Amino acid sequence: MSDVSQHAEDVHAQFSDHLDVDVSDVEDRLTTLIEEYKVPVEEARRSVTNHYLEQAGLEREDISSGASDEVELAEIDEPERWVDVTVKVIELWEPRSDSIDQVGLLGDPSGTIKFTKWATSDLPTLDEGGVYRLENVVTDEYQGRYSVKLNKTTVIEALDDEIEVGDDSTEIEGAMVAMQSGSGLIKRCPDDDCTRVVQNGRCSEHGDVEGEFDLRIKGVVDDGVDAHEVIFDEESTEALTGISLEEAKEMAMDALDTTIVADEIREQIIGTYYRIEGPTFGRYVLADDVSELTDPADPDPLLIRARSM
Repeated sequence: MSDVSQHAEDVHAQFSDHLDVDVSDVEDRLTTLIEEYKVPVEEARRSVTNHYLEQAGLEREDISSGASDEVELAEIDEPERWVDVTVKVIELWEPRSDSIDQVGLLGDPSGTIKFTKWATSDLPTLDEGGVYRLENVVTDEYQGRYSVKLNKTTVIEALDDEIEVGDDSTEIEGAMVAMQSGSGLIKRCPDDDCTRVVQNGRCSEHGDVEGEFDLRIKGVVDDGVDAHEVIFDEESTEALTGISLEEAKEMAMDALDTTIVADEIREQIIGTYYRIEGPTFGRYVLADDVSELTDPADPDPLLIRARSM
């Protein structure tokens, strides 16, 4: 079976209880997007899934993948994947939206990950310090950092076990040698808990939207042996460059060009040596603590900036 056929089978399985749709129709839609419009496979699948969600009058959390894999948290390295995990609730935070019932940090021996539980999911409450097996949760990604979302199809089983939570942080020292596209002043989808970057006024998940500005750096740090991809969020970008989100918006407005922000940041950071510490998510290191080094061989930092989680 081809990749497109397998994706078509998977999407069809998600909607077989909700719509009278033939798997060949699903495959035709995927093929058109992929072959005629050159849309990446995963984006084509999301687009076709959104079409059937709208047709069925469903939300994404109302459907499951039809299958999920048992994984450790460190193995989560892609969005839109349905998985089972056994975890400890390390910390709970105050939700920022009425649509979210609980949000916090989960851990297992391989590391930690953020979780979100929707208010409409009608699931049991998770207790801080509790250990649970969570079946059928879906993965998501924001600025290279992965998370899991609990939904109506999730099964929660409380366990009497204890879990030793592992440390997934890393430290690198090296020169900032490149800044990737998607750095500087960007726009994100304003939908609740959707943080996808808006391209040409369009979110891949929610279609045409009026995006909200955000500030970030996607940098490459070379330690002399390997090149590491590092993401700085709005707070750590401001700490690193002294440019706030409001100042970045003013710069772009004055120049009538958002790329001026990335150019200014690039001028500041390229060729500078840093010590960076933070968790690893997939191929990215998320910058939590950053020290600017006066010299690559000098263990004493010139300036230390830190960001709280």
